Amino acid sequence: MKFRKIIPIIFSVLFLLSFGVPKKLEKKVDKEVKDVFEIADYNIQNINVSSDINSKLPSRITEENFFQISTKGAVLGYVYLDKAPSKTAQFDYLVIFDKNLKIARTKVLVYREEYGGEIGSRRWLSQFTGKSGKDTLDDIAAISGATISVRSMKNAMHDILKSVGILHNKQII
Repeated sequence: MKFRKIIPIIFSVLFLLSFGVPKKLEKKVDKEVKDVFEIADYNIQNINVSSDINSKLPSRITEENFFQISTKGAVLGYVYLDKAPSKTAQFDYLVIFDKNLKIARTKVLVYREEYGGEIGSRRWLSQFTGKSGKDTLDDIAAISGATISVRSMKNAMHDILKSVGILHNKQII
């Protein structure tokens, strides 16, 4: 009798665990979230966006790339993972938003090019910290030898800031 009650719970937990941060990036994301919010334990929840709303967003939002971070029932912020093009490949990046939808941290998780990796420096990426959908990114400095990657990252950041603003206005986040 007790076993029958446990089975649905087990399947629910397995179902919830099957969606989330991609396995290969899980440790990196966990480290950044813990560092930004200065916490040891947190909950991560997928944000589900309908295909109708998603079609109006500049950034692609899926259950596998946009998450709400909370602890003890309080929303701390959001995490966004995506890829952006570099000269011949793509790089994986992370954006962490605080609860007010301002950028708390950006990080290049995987850079696959021989040149242009300077965009992964904490100093350069810190230019995005504090930016929100109301800000322009005109003041982001260029990097010699990384023009394509810089432009790509600026475009990606512009798009996610705009998308987060739309999601907030539609009361999805």
